[in-house]
Amino acid sequence: MRGGAGLLAVAVGIAVLFALTFRPSVPDPLGRGSVAPGFSLPRVPDAGAAVSLDSLRGQVVLLNFWATWCKPCEEEMPAMQRLHDALASEGLVLVAVSADEGREEVEDFVRRHALRFPILWDAERRVAEAYQALRFPETLLIDRDGIVVERYIGPREWDSPLYVSRIRRLLSGDGA
Repeated sequence: MRGGAGLLAVAVGIAVLFALTFRPSVPDPLGRGSVAPGFSLPRVPDAGAAVSLDSLRGQVVLLNFWATWCKPCEEEMPAMQRLHDALASEGLVLVAVSADEGREEVEDFVRRHALRFPILWDAERRVAEAYQALRFPETLLIDRDGIVVERYIGPREWDSPLYVSRIRRLLSGDGA
C-alpha cells in the first residue's frame, strides 16, 4: 500500500506541475499590422446576398462587431451611420457584423435604426472568433491591402473630427 501512495503522490505532483506550466496555443491578438482574416457572411436584410472581405480588397474598411442586446453598440450606431454618409463617397466601406443568434432581431434593429451601410450576420460567431472580438462593440480599421491599422474596443463617436480625419488620411493614402 505504501508504494501505491508514493506513486500516487508522484503522479499528482507531475499533474500539478503540468497544469501550472502548460499554456495552450493561443494566437497573438489581432491588432496593428495583422492581416485581416478573410470571411464571407450573409447580408441583412437581403438574405440572398453575401459580402466577403476579399471583395472589399483595395478599399478602406471599418469592420464593426456588435449585437442587438449590446446597449453601447446601439448607442454608437447613429454615429456610424453619419460616418458612412460622410465618407462612403470618398471610398470608406463600413461593415457591421452582428453576432446575434436570430436573424429577425437583427433585421428589426436595422429597420428601427434606418441603417443603410452593410450589416452582416455571424450567427455562429466564427468571424467574431477569428477576429478575437470578445467584447462588443469592437471595431477594426483595415487598409486597402487588408492590414489592420487599428483596433478599437468599446463604443466611439465615429463621426467626430478625430476619426473622420484619421480615416480621410488613410483614404488619401497618407496613412492613419
